[in-house]
Amino acid sequence: MADVEREAMEYDVVIVGAGPAGLSAAIRLKQLDPDLDVVVLEKGSEVGAHILSGAVLDPCGLDALIPDWKEKGAPLNVPVKEDNFYMLGEAGGIRIPNWPMPPLMNNHGNYIVSMGNVCRWMAEQAEELGVEIFPGMACSELVYDGDRIKGVVAGVFGLEPDGSIGPNTEPGMELHGKYVFLSEGVRGSLAKEVMAKYDLSKGKEPQKFGLGMKEIWEIDPAKHKEGSVTHTMGWPLGSNAGGGSFIYHLDNNQVYVGFVVHLNYANPHLYPYMEFQRFKHHPMVAELLEGGKRVAYGARAISEGGYQSMPKMVVPGLALLGCSVGMVNVPRIKGNHNAMLSGKAAAEAAHAAIQAGREGDELTAYEQEVREGAIGKDLKKVRNVKPMWSNWGLLPSLALGGFDMWCNTAGFSLFGTMKHGKTDAQATEPADKHKPIEYPKPDGKLSFDRLTNVSFSMTNHEESQPCHLHLKDPSVPISVNVPKYAEPARLYCPAGVYEVVEKDGKQEFVINFQNCVHCKTCDIKDPSQNINWVTPQGGDGPNYPNM
Repeated sequence: MADVEREAMEYDVVIVGAGPAGLSAAIRLKQLDPDLDVVVLEKGSEVGAHILSGAVLDPCGLDALIPDWKEKGAPLNVPVKEDNFYMLGEAGGIRIPNWPMPPLMNNHGNYIVSMGNVCRWMAEQAEELGVEIFPGMACSELVYDGDRIKGVVAGVFGLEPDGSIGPNTEPGMELHGKYVFLSEGVRGSLAKEVMAKYDLSKGKEPQKFGLGMKEIWEIDPAKHKEGSVTHTMGWPLGSNAGGGSFIYHLDNNQVYVGFVVHLNYANPHLYPYMEFQRFKHHPMVAELLEGGKRVAYGARAISEGGYQSMPKMVVPGLALLGCSVGMVNVPRIKGNHNAMLSGKAAAEAAHAAIQAGREGDELTAYEQEVREGAIGKDLKKVRNVKPMWSNWGLLPSLALGGFDMWCNTAGFSLFGTMKHGKTDAQATEPADKHKPIEYPKPDGKLSFDRLTNVSFSMTNHEESQPCHLHLKDPSVPISVNVPKYAEPARLYCPAGVYEVVEKDGKQEFVINFQNCVHCKTCDIKDPSQNINWVTPQGGDGPNYPNM
């Protein structure tokens, strides 16, 4: 749609994505100069609708941005009171003591939160400062001015199913800025385009990812321990994949129950969603959830590459923020604090450039602050934990990763900076190298089938729009992925989007895009790298209440 005539609006800074990074940038810009014109564009139906995170929040990002957040009513209401780590076997578990763990693993001073609700509160703070926030506005294209990025196209609605312009098409608007900030979260479609066009990952390790799935449960008040945090490793994944679980007791007798599967697993028969469902039948978890009810479900990819996978973050006119770069501290399972700090740093660099009349150049001061400041220091200490886990397995990486984190706390590492090697797509091996895995049928009480659970994500897509899951070659799923990999899209998608069906004696690949919860796993894990996730029209997708 590049040749379509559109109206254009001019801003100082255009921010794509109302997550913790984008909202922090907007708030900081208006703190620095109330006269700056700042707009935030959010593809979800409201701020927070597409936000899914664990989440135990380290408040250091909020402390730096809004020091009086308590007085202003930020929804950080449940301080962490106890921290538990377990290594699970099928029938029981061993508690790992806290004392050998490096200080950075301590959750004292952190809060169990809904990041969706934190972002809703941050949006209120931004609007009070004069930031314009437009939810339901998906950004589908970048606008270039030579080598510089000068804006985005947002608000395209009513395309025909084949992607062509029809009688009800609204072509959207161009929003131009002296700077564009992409804070789309993990594997954002525009960030992916920028990274490819400008070769931003050159010389860096490939980004690594996990798939995080989460349910909210209301449990028996007698079993509820507000402020309790539990993480587990081991069963049911065993040696099939890296990953683990989290169980966080928030207020109102609710518990976040989540499960993460690292996407560098080799066996294409692995079914991450059913590993999560099986986990809830562990005696420790089943006893907690028995008599309770699941009230919400969602899923999201997590960036796990860390320090050595962060790409170049700036090009003329544009900066990548938060999980568009990948700032998750993997052993801590925390990235929201770094996302906020990145938004603050990008805002400060853009404000300084605009003040100096350098608008539209590369914000090298932002990248320098990320790599050398608090974010870089946070990620550098734990940079070897993920590659150790990937290369050496769970138990050796637990011992050596802990040792390396202690060393890094003292300012050195015996291992240097380890490499990740393959992408998660390349890690997938042919199906004939592995045995299929038998999964128990969901019982409808503790475990649920995918489509039933997806209904608890309140996902909705207007069905007459073009499918937002593009196949580069439509023949590949049946001609390559089925015979070689048993078409793992059937299993790795946590929303049941992909099916292989028999039609007139032939196999056919079906994409049920209406189910998509925007997790981006397919874009990451497809072994043929044939699936390209692009944004559907604004307001579509999940509608998470308090994830």
